Amino acid sequence: MEATGVPSDEWRVEVEIGEEEGASLGARLEAIRLDEDARVEFGDRIVVTRDGNHLFAYATSESSARAAEAQIRKLVDEDGLEANIALTRWHPVEEAWKDAATPLPATPQEEEAERARHEAAERVEEEESGRTDWDVAVHLESHGDMLELDKTLRAEGLPIERRWKYLLVGASTEEQAHELAERLRGIAPEGATVEVIVNPSDLPNPTFVAIGALSKRLRQGY
Repeated sequence: MEATGVPSDEWRVEVEIGEEEGASLGARLEAIRLDEDARVEFGDRIVVTRDGNHLFAYATSESSARAAEAQIRKLVDEDGLEANIALTRWHPVEEAWKDAATPLPATPQEEEAERARHEAAERVEEEESGRTDWDVAVHLESHGDMLELDKTLRAEGLPIERRWKYLLVGASTEEQAHELAERLRGIAPEGATVEVIVNPSDLPNPTFVAIGALSKRLRQGY
């Protein structure tokens, strides 16, 4: 993401509540949102969604978000419900929803400095956990070929996981992964196949669709 120096204008009210109560509360909020007379209390251009026992109200300004938060708290109190309510704001550097009180960088220079700190912290976390965002998967024709290539690559200090006739070699970025894949194609034994995949532990479940063929081969031990 490019540095913009512009504070985020994405706001969200997060409500943790029982599923049945959440459905009822969501219906009431939607009715208010669609009622022209009542909408002034709720705030303009609010989008309400629900996921299980979590309800979210999205707004594009702090004033609308706070109006929605106040209305939600009012409805929760009126119905005697128990709910955890928080006002959050999208943090463009960390790319995550953060407490609304968390300050955001106000200038391009501040944003670039915070981005550098965030990336440095991510690298430290990655090094400590051994996690990488990308993998280069090498499918060898035999277990022996896998062991020989594994020995060569481990001598270079690369993060590797073994899966019978597969090697998963970690890379921090997509660019590094493709560069590594190109190099491995040059040194892998004849008959080996090499492909770049996203580390599924860092992504939501739909990612498995993109690497489904590879996962199937891994399970079957090809």
